[in-house]
Amino acid sequence: MKKSSVFNMLMVIGVGCWLLLSSCTTKQGAINNLRSFSYELRDHSAYYNVNDWDKAINKFAKLREEISKHEYTADEHRTIGQLEGECAGYMVKGAKDGIINRVGTYTNELQGILEGILGGMGND
Repeated sequence: MKKSSVFNMLMVIGVGCWLLLSSCTTKQGAINNLRSFSYELRDHSAYYNVNDWDKAINKFAKLREEISKHEYTADEHRTIGQLEGECAGYMVKGAKDGIINRVGTYTNELQGILEGILGGMGND
């Protein structure tokens, strides 16, 4: 065999291995991105405002789209389902906690307003 033929064959094998490894990384990367998003929601969603929720919903949709581009084993599908369920749960809990926190803040402000009004009326 000529040196150029051996070199070309090694290049083809090298590119093939790189494509194989990069596709696995991308496939696992999609799962890892979903896992990271789940952690992000767990740790921060209680403090999200409307804009944050809009971004989170769009990010979740993009992550699901990224995941749908790959084929997975049954175990990987189970992991993906669990992570998607966690994300959904954190979204519901975060939205609920955020509403409760805001209502508590507004309740305290309203109480202060009423005390100020009633206190001002009592001075006359």
